[in-house]
Amino acid sequence: YSSPNIAKKFHIGHLRSTIVGNFIANLKEALGHEVIRINYLGDWGMQFGLLGVGFQRFGNEEKLKSSPLQHLFEVYVQINKAAEDENTKNLAKDFFRKMEEHHEQTLSLWKQFRDFSIEEYIRIYKRLGVHFDEYSGESFYQEKSQEVLKMLEVKGLLQKTIKGTGIVDLSEKKDLSSFSTVMRSDGTSLYITRQFLIIFFRDLAAAIDRMNKHSCDTMIYVTDKSQSNHFQQLFQILKLMGYDWAERCQHVSFGLVQGMKTRRGEVIFLEDVLNEVRSRVLQNMASTKTTKEIEDPVETAEKVGLAALIIQDFRGLLSSDYQFSWDRALQSRGDTGTFLQYTHARLHSLEQMHGSEQLTDVNVACLQEPDAISVLQHLLRYDEVLYRSSQDLQPKHIVSYLLTLSHLAAVAHKTLPVKGSAPELAQARLCLFQAARSVLANGMKLLGITPVTQM
Repeated sequence: YSSPNIAKKFHIGHLRSTIVGNFIANLKEALGHEVIRINYLGDWGMQFGLLGVGFQRFGNEEKLKSSPLQHLFEVYVQINKAAEDENTKNLAKDFFRKMEEHHEQTLSLWKQFRDFSIEEYIRIYKRLGVHFDEYSGESFYQEKSQEVLKMLEVKGLLQKTIKGTGIVDLSEKKDLSSFSTVMRSDGTSLYITRQFLIIFFRDLAAAIDRMNKHSCDTMIYVTDKSQSNHFQQLFQILKLMGYDWAERCQHVSFGLVQGMKTRRGEVIFLEDVLNEVRSRVLQNMASTKTTKEIEDPVETAEKVGLAALIIQDFRGLLSSDYQFSWDRALQSRGDTGTFLQYTHARLHSLEQMHGSEQLTDVNVACLQEPDAISVLQHLLRYDEVLYRSSQDLQPKHIVSYLLTLSHLAAVAHKTLPVKGSAPELAQARLCLFQAARSVLANGMKLLGITPVTQM
């Protein structure tokens, strides 16, 4: 999941893959699975020939070190303007050919681009609360993809059309009613996916390599829905090659986010969105009279802002496109991430006020009020909701559950006072609110949200 293209700033289009993949990994881990989180980088291809020539022409070592992705983005824009020129195109082809031939100086420059990119991505992932166990990329499977080509030929799966195009027959009756084109007539691998330009053989090689390395029970790919056909064909071809585990591969697709704009206009870079949401939350906190003195308002605003982004994203079916709205995302009341954070902070404050030591010998039979029973009954459904989410890998079940829990806890907070109640009843109510806060925090963490304790 995530899988940005190196030497480019983290695009807003990769946000959904990143947070959805992170959610699935968190959920599977919580349910006792061993999870390997892999970021498959777009780090190979003709565009690096163009970028290499661009850097030789317009690049600056100091700028590359101080602001690598911004500088490479500027270089790429400049060289793209010059790419109409035939000579520039030939130089780019030549640069990429040298990369494929392991030319030391050329590869060294490409490796710099890759290392600086990963460093920059790790910094942004840290802001998102996301980490990976492995960073792999298309470059790693460059040579292995040739082995896959040979395997397809040996197994008699690769057929040539009259025009010389390489295809794999996917039809049940072997009548070519369904097939996948895997090679152009000029012998080059075809870019099947539009979005990330991941070459088919490399995806086949990567799947085989990962399964050999990790012996997974399940392999999950998280990309946008425009690639659904690609993965369907990929899994079919793996099965034809004799890999029965292809049935245990799964593609989790998602729709597009529309209308994401900052105050400066349409955005394409993720960092601009993260900065914007943090600044808007800080502004809201400053203008709210109930806001308490907070130790680190910037960090709190970052966590509340990220909760707002994630909950707005996760409320519907992942495969649906949705219209993003700043106003809706940042409302402190209503079904938003801001409301979840606010509820958590209030419940935490209640615990602090009445001592946060472990409660023992609590007589829960005291909890007879309808509002207390509503919270208790809802808490009992947590396992069932996790199970449901693990079946279809949709975060919306957990989101809906946590929002309902927050509303029930908010009502109970008003009607079931701890202060001034008889000691036994006060203990039981405090225990109920502690349980609600604990489940709320655990559920938020699964979604990739860090709960705040002050707001």
